[in-house]
Amino acid sequence: MRSLPDPMTPDSSVVEVTLESDLKNVEVAEEITRRVAGTAGFDEDEQQRIEMAVHESMINAIWHGNQNDSSKSVWLQFKIHSDRLEIRIRDQGHGFDPSHLPDPRSDENLLNVSGRGIFLIRTFMDEFRVENLNGQGTEVTMIKRLNTGIPTKQGGTDREHESHDSTN
Repeated sequence: MRSLPDPMTPDSSVVEVTLESDLKNVEVAEEITRRVAGTAGFDEDEQQRIEMAVHESMINAIWHGNQNDSSKSVWLQFKIHSDRLEIRIRDQGHGFDPSHLPDPRSDENLLNVSGRGIFLIRTFMDEFRVENLNGQGTEVTMIKRLNTGIPTKQGGTDREHESHDSTN
């Protein structure tokens, strides 16, 4: 893989890039995502989840939005905030309504080879929004919050976590 210029320095908070609408640029977007997510402070597992969300969104923008038309482009923006990473991806297509997408978990869709991208993005990211730009394309916003170290309930009941030591 070719070496990319470092789009992110520790004191940067915004990275923007415009890529030709070509599936080979999905890898470029993934590499930039990995660097930005690492700079933002995400661990390796979270970096991979964020990278997968960008991968799926880029494929959607290039393939579905721009119809694989190399005369069109895909715009990416990464904003690092103190508590989250915000990613925006914009194509030049006609837009779509994600509420009309079939559920990939329903029986009739389980064996389909495609149709899971939005589901994966929603699974990996904390927030996901789609905005139709009135014939000027579609913009997807994805947000991943940084782990602030504040303990959260991870499910279950408090009794599950009680000591089983009979000497208490």
